[in-house]
Amino acid sequence: MTLSPTSSENTPDAGFSGLGLDNRLVGALASLGYEEPTPIQREAIPPLLAGRDVLAQAATGTGKTAAFALPLLHLVDTNAPARTRTRALILTPTRELAMQVAEAVHKYGKAMGIIALPIYGGAAMDTQIRALRRGVDVVVATPGRALDHIRRGTLQLEAVKIVVLDEADEMLDMGFAEDLEAILAATPTERQTALFSATVAPRIAQIARKHLRDPITVRIDKAKVEPGQTAKVRQVAYIVPRAHKMAALGRVLDIEQPQSAIIFCRTRTEVDELTETMNARGYRCEALHGGLSQDQRDRVMKKFRANKTDLLVATDVAARGLDIQHVSHVVNYDVPTSTEAYVHRIGRTGRAGREGVAISLAEPREHRMLRNIELATKSKIEIATVPTVADLRTRRLELTKASLREGILAGDLDAFRSIVEALADEFDVMDVAAAAVKQLELSNGGSSDEKEIPAVEPRRDRPTSSERSGPPRGDRPERTSTRFERADRPERAGPPAAPRADRPARAPDGERPTRAP
Repeated sequence: MTLSPTSSENTPDAGFSGLGLDNRLVGALASLGYEEPTPIQREAIPPLLAGRDVLAQAATGTGKTAAFALPLLHLVDTNAPARTRTRALILTPTRELAMQVAEAVHKYGKAMGIIALPIYGGAAMDTQIRALRRGVDVVVATPGRALDHIRRGTLQLEAVKIVVLDEADEMLDMGFAEDLEAILAATPTERQTALFSATVAPRIAQIARKHLRDPITVRIDKAKVEPGQTAKVRQVAYIVPRAHKMAALGRVLDIEQPQSAIIFCRTRTEVDELTETMNARGYRCEALHGGLSQDQRDRVMKKFRANKTDLLVATDVAARGLDIQHVSHVVNYDVPTSTEAYVHRIGRTGRAGREGVAISLAEPREHRMLRNIELATKSKIEIATVPTVADLRTRRLELTKASLREGILAGDLDAFRSIVEALADEFDVMDVAAAAVKQLELSNGGSSDEKEIPAVEPRRDRPTSSERSGPPRGDRPERTSTRFERADRPERAGPPAAPRADRPARAPDGERPTRAP
């Protein structure tokens, strides 16, 4: 089954259907919550659908994965024999990105039976070989492991129609230049090629001149920010044992008092449980995930945009495409497994010159993930202590005081003076006022029996990859030996290695994924 584009006109207002995408892909995007194409998607998809080579300069977080993944699905033939079934090869610098891209391809092409396989060092070679022999439509690979399969004869590329180099500058920085040359040499000369890079340095331009034929150049600059409009986001993390996360979140929100917040969870179950807990705590809270119908989703978003909801608890996938200016806080109920997901999330606050707050609840073992995010984003994440019961009581009394002050300034108190005067004849006027304050504080939740949340120290990890000499450990080029499979290192092939036991891969943030074969 080979997909062909729809006949829709490529007009700016036609959304994804106006880009010429197959209707089934447009439907998949709608079900995933995509609303409008991003600039890189609008500029890159039409020429890729037309069969042109593309050189695209776009930073992480611009939607580039969909920009190249959607067009290449038009070239897939799921009825082809296993040996010639692979029609698209996507090369990425790291195993984490390979898994993320493969998951995205799977979701986009699920209705068409697309099989996307991530292959990377550190996973069992024999498992990957069996999957390749069964037949794969799209291979997403790190260069070292891809070259290893090519040399073994287990990755057949003679039927490949398109090759995508994703984050090409990163692959070159990691020493994969020779591997890329060898891989491209193993693909048909008449293939289509797309190169996506955050920068177009001389090395990237050289590869483009050598391997791209009359390419369409797409450049998406970072959005210009007007003076005074710079995003101001305070980033803070709380180290919390998993068993106390919900209580900790409630306490943090009670202290922060967000005007409007989005809370990101990994699964639908977490979304539903957290929504129920926050509603019981007195917040106006709504859930947003893939299990909702479009009508339900629309109702939830209408209430949130109208400030009739305090908290929106959502999965990453369900929250895609949201553009809401008044979000004061973003909460990561779980630390995202990728920097890109973290940047996407916190980018929903601190807009239009407003100040925003990004809160992460991290388990002790996730402290290193926070360090990696700091290094990748060149920003500081403050490690804070979960508020104590005393902190919470102090904050609630402050809010009660502010509420009373507003009431006094607003006036219109005559109807209540008779009660105060009557009680003042019997009790000291200060006691009367204190009793009134107590009743107000109790009505605002002060009566809840809060337990102390145990303080924990972040787990001390070994130095992060950037703090060690040499290339990052998780992203090192593949090395094959007779002992075990390790990570991606470009130059060595060696004899076939003994398979290493499968190591369960952590899924990308968002809805609970369907495991790629």
